[in-house]
Amino acid sequence: MKQQQQNAGATPDITHDSERAQYELRVDGRVAAVAQYRMEGDAVCFTHTEVDSNYEGQGLGSQLAAYALDDVKRRGLKAIPRCRFIASYIARHEKEYGALVPS
Repeated sequence: MKQQQQNAGATPDITHDSERAQYELRVDGRVAAVAQYRMEGDAVCFTHTEVDSNYEGQGLGSQLAAYALDDVKRRGLKAIPRCRFIASYIARHEKEYGALVPS
């Protein structure tokens, strides 16, 4: 099942594709960034985040991370940041997302 966030102007669009176990950020219909994960019990273990080189430096990775972590929070799950990007995002936004990481 896909969930979608539409920003003004329809770009970027962020979706959660639970069948493929990843969050995707699209710009004008093209995948610009992905955050992959695997489920570990009641936790979402983020394993890899990648931003297409054509879209680097635009803050899209941060938008994707925020969306994914907000989704984890909304679903009452924990987040295991095995991916360096997600781990650093959580560290920079400890107040909003620190409690999602199991101790």
